[in-house]
Amino acid sequence: MEIFSALSFVFATPSLIGAILLAAVVGMIVGATPGLTAAAAIAMLLPITYYMDPLFALAFLYVIGKSGRYGGSIAAILFNTPGTAASAATQLDGYPLARQGKAGKAMKTATISSVIGDFMGDIMLIVGVGAIAALALKLGPPETFAIYFAAFVVIGSVIGKSIVKGLVSALFGVLIATVGLDPISGEERFTFGTFDLTNGIGLVPLMIGIFVLGEVFDQLEKRQQKVESLETSEHDDDHDGLTWKEYKPCLPHAVRGGFIGAAIGILPGLGSAIAAFVSYGEGKRRATNPEQWGKGALEGIAAPESANNAVSGPSMAPLLTLGIPGSTIGAILLGVFLIHGIQVGPTLFITSKELIYQLFACGLLGIFAYGIIGYFGASHVAKLILRIPSNVLYPMIFLTSFIAAYSARGSMFDVLVMVCAGVVGWLMRKYDFNTAAFVISFVLAKGAEESFRQALLVSDSGILVFFERPIALAFLLLGVGAILFRVHSMRRERKRELAGGLEDA
Repeated sequence: MEIFSALSFVFATPSLIGAILLAAVVGMIVGATPGLTAAAAIAMLLPITYYMDPLFALAFLYVIGKSGRYGGSIAAILFNTPGTAASAATQLDGYPLARQGKAGKAMKTATISSVIGDFMGDIMLIVGVGAIAALALKLGPPETFAIYFAAFVVIGSVIGKSIVKGLVSALFGVLIATVGLDPISGEERFTFGTFDLTNGIGLVPLMIGIFVLGEVFDQLEKRQQKVESLETSEHDDDHDGLTWKEYKPCLPHAVRGGFIGAAIGILPGLGSAIAAFVSYGEGKRRATNPEQWGKGALEGIAAPESANNAVSGPSMAPLLTLGIPGSTIGAILLGVFLIHGIQVGPTLFITSKELIYQLFACGLLGIFAYGIIGYFGASHVAKLILRIPSNVLYPMIFLTSFIAAYSARGSMFDVLVMVCAGVVGWLMRKYDFNTAAFVISFVLAKGAEESFRQALLVSDSGILVFFERPIALAFLLLGVGAILFRVHSMRRERKRELAGGLEDA
């Protein structure tokens, strides 16, 4: 089996193992730092992948993403400030446990559950991705465009609090992606006579601006609030252990969370935050002690942490088989593939099958690495973070962003793009537009346009070709159905809020 030979290769390459261990530490620190995200770290490190072997580059960033998801639980438990959106569910029981002097116990529960969920998700990816790729090879341009359409709609309507703002964010990403030369006719579009725009907006400076500078601007605006949360948070200096008797009730929740996270992860755009809260809600519904959830139940940490990390592997499936990133981290990894001239999609498992399974093997080793480091060293990571003042951290990130944007192509225009993207990212966060929907749509737009125009060129039916092909029609209906379902869900939530308000009155 390919995965075993890939594991043998990884274990026989000491430098690759070193890169994975470094990535596990970097991801954990970034994820545990309030205000930073794994996506921001990966975007900032993206330019260095120009000078790395493709496997080293992909493995390094992939493991940072995995470890960063887990690292968010450290900030949620100790600082009452979720390091990632998904860690907000962990915060519900993690911080109360820290206030009770059981932070070490809570972090160990989070570590074990994260490893279980992440491992389950990766195994499902490894087992199922080949079959998905074989099926994807049979799809033509109409079906491919329909899948892109469904991804745009699902990502735009499901992520975030507002359907309208989510869809606007996605459409804005598509609009920015059209800048440059028309892929069919070669005519200039939205270049306004500027030569630097003829090749389009660069992926690297755009991502650094949106994810890094945008986040820095947002955190600087909220810095007073963040400093207070760190100063008033209590963290446990005692390395209190976790016994099997204490974790045993958590195991069913961790396993269930792994299945929930893997199922949600394979759907583009839903992400780990939704998986974590779905798993938390389902866990509480099935719990023998639901009254303890929210007050410091270990099971309330196991359920969301497992689901949160189980998303990591399956979210790679649509990226590798269809070229559709299922998350912001997937969108950045797509950039790494493109930098090294590797075309993702159904043919990837024909042209680069060995590379992909070696990446999977690196992911499995990365899970083991952050599990060991986190179990024994999470409290030390927290102490390190507490020693870094924000007035030192954010200027360093700011300066590194400028260097990273310039070093990608040695262009000052890319630096300008990064700054503009940073302002856009900050404004999108400020007014609740969705940066993830924007970036993923920007990445998908080129492939979607090519598929759409190819479908029209090879068909005599015009636009009707998308309704004549059953698979294409099914995905178009899936996109429409996703909007209707979200509208229905939001109406139901508003009715519950109104009913709750009337009862309180």
